[in-house]
Amino acid sequence: VNMEPEKYYHIYTHANGTESLFRGDENFRYFLLRYEHFIAPVADTLAWCLMPNHLHLLVRVKPMADLQQFFKLGTPPSDLTGLADLSGRTIRQFSHLFNAYTKAYNKVYTRRGSLFTRSFRRKEVTNHRYFTQLIFYIHTNPVHHGFTADHTAWPWSSFQGLLLPELTPIQQEVIEWFGGQQQFMEFHRQPPPPKFPFDD
Repeated sequence: VNMEPEKYYHIYTHANGTESLFRGDENFRYFLLRYEHFIAPVADTLAWCLMPNHLHLLVRVKPMADLQQFFKLGTPPSDLTGLADLSGRTIRQFSHLFNAYTKAYNKVYTRRGSLFTRSFRRKEVTNHRYFTQLIFYIHTNPVHHGFTADHTAWPWSSFQGLLLPELTPIQQEVIEWFGGQQQFMEFHRQPPPPKFPFDD
């Protein structure tokens, strides 16, 4: 799946086998620092959740002009080959993130080899219902997998940040999608459906 400018994608990846991606709070914090470095220049993040053995993201790829500037490319691509190259470069930013984190993790824990499954999964978000349900799914995923009984208390997701008095423009965009913070909270109190169309 390509990652085209200004389109939305559900991204998720898992640890290899029974490995842990994050053994402690310092791992979560370090991953978020690396995420900001590699991903913020190429995509806006609307929702995210990190769990001990996997993660979920909802991102919107930056506009073409922003990508051109970041990758230090010339005039905007005018054909499919140029767009594919831009998509490939964006995808590689995620690969760089996972590789950089793996190298640091391996050094700390004296291990070798890949930490994440071979390639990260990505699906384009193509309709409003998918977008809305995906945000709910991402935030409630720690409950779904038994990591916590209360998703509102899980510290490694975007949920708590969306309830702050001061929001970034992207956070504000998500809250306004639900009609406000109260409506956002109400939506997240509903019971999850028996199965999401994108269950992992």
